[in-house]
Amino acid sequence: MITLQSPIFRKVKLLADIDKLKLVDLILHDLDKPDPEIDMIWADESEKRWNAYKKGKLRTKSHAEVMKKYKSRA
Repeated sequence: MITLQSPIFRKVKLLADIDKLKLVDLILHDLDKPDPEIDMIWADESEKRWNAYKKGKLRTKSHAEVMKKYKSRA
């Protein structure tokens, strides 16, 4: 387990901020592995939603409606 006292963390602390950001980006990229099962589930769901939209069975909201909801949270 990596802690604040771990040798690797002590080395990371010595890096310049830009290098820390690059390291985080590399780690996130490494963790972002495609999952064919999840991709297939999302493809099915998006097709269902698209078909419902085309048939008029899906209620839509304008961009302004969506943004109003999130601006009220700020």
